[in-house]
Amino acid sequence: MQKSRFVGRFDLSLHINFLRSMDNSPAIEVNSLVKVFAKRDQRTIRAVDGLSIRVPKGSIFGLLGPNGAGKTTTIRILTTLLTPSAGEARVMGYDVVQNPLAVRRQICVVVQENAIELHLSVQNNFRVFGRFHGLHANEIQRRTERISELFGLREYLNEKGMDLSGGLKRRVQVAKTFLIDKPVVFLDEATTGMDTFNKRTTIQAIKEESRKGRTIVLTTHVLDEAEVLCDSIAIMNHGKLVAQGTVDSVKAYGLRMMSLSMLLTEVSSSTLDLVRSYQPSSIDVKNTTLDITVKDDNTALAILAAVRRHTEVRHFEITTASLEDVFIQLLDKKASPS
Repeated sequence: MQKSRFVGRFDLSLHINFLRSMDNSPAIEVNSLVKVFAKRDQRTIRAVDGLSIRVPKGSIFGLLGPNGAGKTTTIRILTTLLTPSAGEARVMGYDVVQNPLAVRRQICVVVQENAIELHLSVQNNFRVFGRFHGLHANEIQRRTERISELFGLREYLNEKGMDLSGGLKRRVQVAKTFLIDKPVVFLDEATTGMDTFNKRTTIQAIKEESRKGRTIVLTTHVLDEAEVLCDSIAIMNHGKLVAQGTVDSVKAYGLRMMSLSMLLTEVSSSTLDLVRSYQPSSIDVKNTTLDITVKDDNTALAILAAVRRHTEVRHFEITTASLEDVFIQLLDKKASPS
């Protein structure tokens, strides 16, 4: 009887979360957010400067920017670890200043540092975390089976945390967060230290959790990862918002950047001088391959034609510029604080 009553409560919580996801209000809403750090005898720092973002429920949102851009400060405000100097922020409708306890009941957070119990097995890490959040032993076991399968951790359940590689420790930490049924998950550099296999497994698991209606907010410096994962992104620099929207809309953010890759018989200094005369955004030389980023397709075609008149082009490819290309270009335009 006890078991059936518990399952009934769990099913009700899933139903409530489903109803939440049908609501048109955003999971996260930030308006004119400011955070100022002022220390005696030191320059005042505006770590977050008038930030406004909106994150729909059930989406994966990426907060991107270089070190010192204000990403971590923003996440610390949204998770109630810092109080803003001005502006407002809401998570699932709750104000982070006026109702921080309600916000914390809606969220799970993965911080940059690994946070697993090194002397416990992976299985017991899940058990302790589940009990800490008030789950019944049978429910912890059921959820452990699900996330172990989802994150590819079945074979490591009896391994102690201290015996795992850095990438596996990180994967356990992320998986542990998804053990708990919270509508909003914050992932701060979730795949740091992971090898390609660990990263691929974790990315697929995060996508699967998003499909179930969770809202996932991640910060990452791996822009290829953001391009694969995110439904929408915001780019910060010096505390300010530089760009916001879907990955495709940000890539076309007033720019029509293109990538031109050419395999030549040789890359001479005269060829490089010819290419530089078109003022490309970037040039990368690898053996006899020349990778160039330019501001539009006409420039890419003009460079290709000029190089073909100058030397033999064995192979070429023109593609839309990557998010990383656009990211660098946007930051270059905002290179100094305003």
